[in-house]
Amino acid sequence: MEAEIIGLIIGIAALTFFTRFAFTMLFRRFKISERWNMFMVYVPIAVFTTIIVPALLLPNGELDISFQNEYLIAGIIALLVAYKTKNVVGTVIIGISLILFLRLVLGL
Repeated sequence: MEAEIIGLIIGIAALTFFTRFAFTMLFRRFKISERWNMFMVYVPIAVFTTIIVPALLLPNGELDISFQNEYLIAGIIALLVAYKTKNVVGTVIIGISLILFLRLVLGL
């Protein structure tokens, strides 16, 4: 079992490296137009949004927009912290701390 997990980790790491390396090499040889480059700036934001929004709004597979949804509460407060401080590490620490607080102390 342990050998399988180590093999999977090595395989996934190699696949991740290869896909990133391949695109890096591809874009070094070809010049990207300014219009395409402007479009590509928004890709990380779009990907991040498609990961985070369902986790905040659909924590149990159903839409939950209530004060009982600790993910939504922590996400909104973390968003405000990120907006005010522009500090990624601080935002992550605040978000995780809020989840722990809401679960352990308030029992949500």
